[in-house]
Order: sequence, then structure tokens, then C-alpha cells
Amino acid sequence: MSSKIDRRIKYTRLALKDSFMKLMQEKPVTKITIKEVCELADINRSTFYSHYTDLYDLLNQIEDGIIEDLNQTLSSFNYTKNEEAIQMTETLLEYLVKNNESSQTLFSEHGNPEFQKKVMMLAHRHLINFLITDRNNLSFNAEYLSLFIVNGSIHVIQHWLKNGLQESPKEIAELIITLADRGLSPFQG
Repeated sequence: MSSKIDRRIKYTRLALKDSFMKLMQEKPVTKITIKEVCELADINRSTFYSHYTDLYDLLNQIEDGIIEDLNQTLSSFNYTKNEEAIQMTETLLEYLVKNNESSQTLFSEHGNPEFQKKVMMLAHRHLINFLITDRNNLSFNAEYLSLFIVNGSIHVIQHWLKNGLQESPKEIAELIITLADRGLSPFQG
């Protein structure tokens, strides 16, 4: 019986999340009402409130789940090897493809800028640790270099998501790592 309840809870939360993400594709969270989310999910408001305190609680839980997944992915790779950096980036991009609707919405103009900042800071933290520990002579510039790489990468990913994922995750991963590792030199004649 408890697994049936668990399935219903999972279904309810998934329906609320999906409805919320669909509405966020059209307008910012400040313009969305709980009533709209519940109507789209075909769930009553009291059920919504049994799971979440408000829309921001729902949004935070969605974002926290993504941050946790990304952190686990980033923690499982060794950044000292270029091939592994490409593989890690490709794995992250595949995660975004798998969660395309949420990813596209959260990284869009209707997404929460604080979430985007959290993602950037997470990537920055992992990258800065690599730059400081493995390239001691870069420690002074490591923070600037990391911010440059992370912000550029986030914007490349946003552009890729916004334009319908025309390139494969591997192609975008190779582009990001090439730009991070060698700058524009591979693209100049």
C-alpha cells in the first residue's frame, strides 16, 4: 500500500512541476498563480499546499534537485585531463537534454536569475579548485579565469538550449573545452 501512496505522491509532484514549467515558458514566476498551476495539472489547491508552501517553494525544490544532480556529476570527474573535461561537459549537456523542458525554462529569460547564478557558482567552485591545485602559477588569476570560462560556458549553453539543441552534446562539449583550454587560437587562420 505504501508504494501506491509513494507513486501517487510522485505523480502529483511531477504533474505540478510539469505544469509549473509549462507556465514558466510563457511568463515569469511572478505572473503565475497557484490556481493556474493546479488547473493545468488537474490537481486541487489543497493538494498543492500539502506538498509546497507556495510557488517559490516548488521552484526552489526543482532548482535544488537540478543543483544536486549537477554537483554530483561535477564531483565525479578529474579535471586535469582534457578528455575527462570533455566527457564531464558532455555528461552535463546530456543531463540538460534529458531534462530539456526544465533546463530550457530555468535558463530562459523567465528563469530565476538566482538559479542561474547558483549554477555558475557551482561550476566556478569546481573549476577554481582545479585551477588552484593543478596550476599553482595561475592562483592569482584563477578566479578571473574561472569566472570568464564559467560565464562564457553558461551563455553558450543558453544559446544552444534556446536554438533547439541543433548540435549534439558532444559537439558543444568539445567547443566549450576547446575555448576554455585554447581560446580562439584553434579558430583563427
